[in-house]
Amino acid sequence: MKIAISAESTIDLPKNLLKEYNISTLPFSVLLGERLILDGEVPTTEIFDYVEKTKVLPKTSAVNEFQYQEHFEKLLKENDAIIHITLSSQISCAHENAVKASQNFKNVYIVDSQSLSTGIALLAIKASKLASQQKSPEEIVQEVLKAREKLQVSFVINKLDYLRKGGRCSSLALFGANLLQIRPQIVLKNGKMVSGKKFVGNFERCVNKYCEETLKEFPNCDTDLAFVTCTTASAAAINTAKQALQNAGFKNIYLTFAGATIASHCGPNTLGILYLQK
Repeated sequence: MKIAISAESTIDLPKNLLKEYNISTLPFSVLLGERLILDGEVPTTEIFDYVEKTKVLPKTSAVNEFQYQEHFEKLLKENDAIIHITLSSQISCAHENAVKASQNFKNVYIVDSQSLSTGIALLAIKASKLASQQKSPEEIVQEVLKAREKLQVSFVINKLDYLRKGGRCSSLALFGANLLQIRPQIVLKNGKMVSGKKFVGNFERCVNKYCEETLKEFPNCDTDLAFVTCTTASAAAINTAKQALQNAGFKNIYLTFAGATIASHCGPNTLGILYLQK
């Protein structure tokens, strides 16, 4: 049986890795004023330039039911089944739309990642490897659901400005964080973004502390694969994160950059390490 693995553009994987792991995607939409773009078509710096100029966040739109239906129809022309892994249902209506569209087909399986960005990618890559081993769709779904419980997905954010604009923190919290150089950690828990630890100091130092604390809290790593994912970050911050993962024994470490959808919600200089636990 030939099985297609699919996700939305919020998987935040570059084209070479999508091709390597045979993962199909369809894009979210992002509205910059009156200009509509597709997630993944423009660099995140263009998103940040827009916000700097207008002081307004872009509007992001999930894939709708009709778009999913077209996507599934196309994939089923060359595949016997589809496993589609969505952005967390606690963050977006994408999952609900995908489920509705899937009801028009046989052998289309929808999995709620309860995650975002390369947290989704970790699950999709696992699904792709299982599909290449000729596992059934049902077996793959069950293994992906087990892996979902072992995801470590978190980020450290340089400034709270974008969270404030999006209504996710108060003006007082923003003022205090900027004044004291507090860099908050955002953690994916039960499909939701929640506040984690707080780090103080310049961003590179905070990235180092964040990696140290995260690997200490979640030490039972599946060291086959990890991601360093950021919106933008200095070479020093990226190298700090890579080195922390190398020291922890990870064999394959990929640097990826968040697309327009994710970047629109967390802003520049956001960086995370993402991996599965055993």
